[in-house]
Amino acid sequence: MLVAGYILVAIVSLGIIYVGLNYLFAPAKIAAGFGFTEIPENGDTFFNVKGGRDVGVGLVPLALMLYGDPHALGWVILVEAFMPLCDMLIVLRHHGKKVIAYSVHGLTALVMVVAAGLLLLG
Repeated sequence: MLVAGYILVAIVSLGIIYVGLNYLFAPAKIAAGFGFTEIPENGDTFFNVKGGRDVGVGLVPLALMLYGDPHALGWVILVEAFMPLCDMLIVLRHHGKKVIAYSVHGLTALVMVVAAGLLLLG
């Protein structure tokens, strides 16, 4: 169970780092993928903040993977699951694309909760 938890955490962490780098360096390419039907007026500022946050959020679990404490990693990934859940709610509240809200943000949060469970119970 621990190996599966580590694999899920690695996939989510590397994925969000990739997304964050795209927000920092190629925002037009990835902006629609967040789920908004239109780009916010202050889009550049939003994308820079989101990109930096996403890279940082992805690095924390990778650092804990190197540290080697599955319980600490499990708690961190469980707490970090709050962020994609909030992203999903932001998209829904602003009448964005429901399919992206649920399939990208909601599914990411679910995978993170599953990974946390595998690490905490393993």
